[in-house]
Amino acid sequence: MALDRSVSRRRLLQLIGGASVAATAGGTLVACGGGGSSSSGGTLKVIGAGSQEAGLRKALDGYKLAHSDFDFNLSFSPADQLQTALRAQLAAGNAPDLHAVYPGNGSAMSMVQLSKANLLADLSDQAWSQKIPTGFKGAFQQDGKTFIFSPGTSVLGAIYNKKAFATAGVDVPTTWSELLAVCDKLKKKGITPIALGAQTPWVTQLIDYALVPGTVYAKTPDFDDKLAAGSTSFADSGWADAMDKYLELQKKGFFNDNPNGTTYEQATSMVGTGKAAMAIQVSAVLQAFRQASKTPDDLGMFPFPATDTVADNWIPGGIVVGIAVSAKSKKAEQAKKFIEYCGQPENVAAWAEAVACVPLYSDGDAKVDPVLTSFLPYLKDNKAVPFMDQRWPNAEVQPTHFAVVQELLGGKTTVPAALKKMDEAYRKSA
Repeated sequence: MALDRSVSRRRLLQLIGGASVAATAGGTLVACGGGGSSSSGGTLKVIGAGSQEAGLRKALDGYKLAHSDFDFNLSFSPADQLQTALRAQLAAGNAPDLHAVYPGNGSAMSMVQLSKANLLADLSDQAWSQKIPTGFKGAFQQDGKTFIFSPGTSVLGAIYNKKAFATAGVDVPTTWSELLAVCDKLKKKGITPIALGAQTPWVTQLIDYALVPGTVYAKTPDFDDKLAAGSTSFADSGWADAMDKYLELQKKGFFNDNPNGTTYEQATSMVGTGKAAMAIQVSAVLQAFRQASKTPDDLGMFPFPATDTVADNWIPGGIVVGIAVSAKSKKAEQAKKFIEYCGQPENVAAWAEAVACVPLYSDGDAKVDPVLTSFLPYLKDNKAVPFMDQRWPNAEVQPTHFAVVQELLGGKTTVPAALKKMDEAYRKSA
């Protein structure tokens, strides 16, 4: 699909300036090299998240063309491996030169957690870091220093197969009741309404993340502050409503069989081929869905409604997973030069276009994927909130969330018990 929707720099800043920042959790296991032979400049070892592949590879290939002494060895890891194996490598001093990092806080591989451990190189002297919009600085900076590069803002909603919708004679829903009716008609046509690959841990969180802006933040915009102050909890909030609705979708048979035994890749294929009508996902992985489809133009995306009041249906949106330089890399200066290249306006725009996100900044017109059009008014009207883990104080809550959702889907726990575990994890010291 041609990405032909142009937005001026001023317009872009109006659209994204009020949106809260967040980290995108995503990744698929892909091993691939960009070269392998050493050269006078040496070969950089690079590990990325799967959702970065289209943009990161494009940037690396472009930089290599302009620098004959540059080569790279590129691989990708799923989110759970990034959080464990790569985190351990960083601590041991044998990490790659460049690697994926999640913006802000909330996970073991987040910018805040890694910078506090002195594991990331300082990028503050790079020109692009001075152009980070004020509202996004918390995703990139800790103690006034910039530690990661990211190309822009991703949104989360329903990626859907237009042919499947047409077969069932349904339109894009704008309320929760409409969504249930759409799912019912799809099911009666023999089409799985929602593909859910919950065997892949990071996928488990996405439906909650799509619902909570409407069930929590539309009514209590300062929920994160109240949670931090101890005046509310997950259990005593609209999180319970979101999880109840998550389970309602399962009880009505609107997911594929055995979500806990289905991977992200399998769910992606189901939507791409039309066996399933939609999947709740971040826009950064649109390219993977397009690759799974014989007719990529048949894929669209829409905000996932959480309530029956249209005005209360907010969206999650935030800075996509970025890259950083290992503080212990022997090739840190070479790696920094590559990031400086990524931060040039035309390269920011190219990476953002490749992963279907709104560019971080632009010195002119920037292209925004047409499928994101329905999300732009939410960004403009300040009805976008961070992906929930962005404001969590430690790296315990997110994996707890992954686990309790799998337990809920497996019938091994209840919503109150699940939220109690999340509250307990939240209260652990950072």
